[in-house]
Amino acid sequence: MNSPVVSALLPVVFLIAIGFIAVRAGLIRVEANKDLSNLVFSVLTPALLFRTMSTVHVEQLNFRPLLMYFAAVLLLFMGVFVGKGRDHRAAVLALACTFSNTVMIGIPLISLAYGQAGMVTLLTLVSVHLLVMLTITTVVLEMASARQARLAGQGGQQHMALTVLLALKGGLIHPVPMPIIAGLLFAQTGLVLPEVVDRPLQLLGSAFGPVALVLVGAMLTQVQIGTHLKAALGISLLKNLALPLLVALLGWGLGMAGPTLNVMIVTAALPMGANVFLFAQRYEVAQELVTASLAVSTLLGLLTISLVMALVGWLG
Repeated sequence: MNSPVVSALLPVVFLIAIGFIAVRAGLIRVEANKDLSNLVFSVLTPALLFRTMSTVHVEQLNFRPLLMYFAAVLLLFMGVFVGKGRDHRAAVLALACTFSNTVMIGIPLISLAYGQAGMVTLLTLVSVHLLVMLTITTVVLEMASARQARLAGQGGQQHMALTVLLALKGGLIHPVPMPIIAGLLFAQTGLVLPEVVDRPLQLLGSAFGPVALVLVGAMLTQVQIGTHLKAALGISLLKNLALPLLVALLGWGLGMAGPTLNVMIVTAALPMGANVFLFAQRYEVAQELVTASLAVSTLLGLLTISLVMALVGWLG
């Protein structure tokens, strides 16, 4: 129980189990899952994103390791997106293979394993992780919507430039990018949120992780994991092992080494974040597969993170 991997992952497993048991016991109705999803996506998520980004000062960020990390993420994201058909389902599965649980699992794990120096590196990444990952995914999803509309003959005469602009507009006027952008703009003013505003946002943001994971457990009652086990295992292996391998190879290729690169590699090896599940529900695609993959990725993480950390320690 003293292992940082076990200490970080077990609370996540327990919260998912609580949601599963609550539905089985009749404490949460299956019909309420959609309402819970709307609560998380439209209320808790914006509060968390705005408050997180409201203290981020762009000029203080070290962009070199971030650019390396997101270059690896983008390579895998686009590979999965193109390989799976460039539609809504492909975009959500690409996010599933690249979006790490940097907060609920990453923060306690990196803190226990790498101390304060590691936390500085991780929090620099966390400060822009949601902005980059979720904005890219939202824009890609909106582009996929525009593409599918054109293929269906609903926008055949529409100029491509207008299609792109409409997709970008749809990607920005959205419960995810809007609070991120608003928070970043607020941070650049140098102002501080008043306590009467900051405290409610803090409470709402703190509820995001537990409620989202309980919701994942509730959704598992409707999913036959055995049916999706092979596909979920494939997604989990890409997320837990292929992504950290890409980050490591790219980092070494660029001459990076030491604790900063190690933290980036381990962060890439973290299990899938619950935000992927929310996108699957929002766009009503691959919901069962993403739910199964989230559970498999988290459980598999007990082994894969230990393996990655051991290899990083041996090589570093």
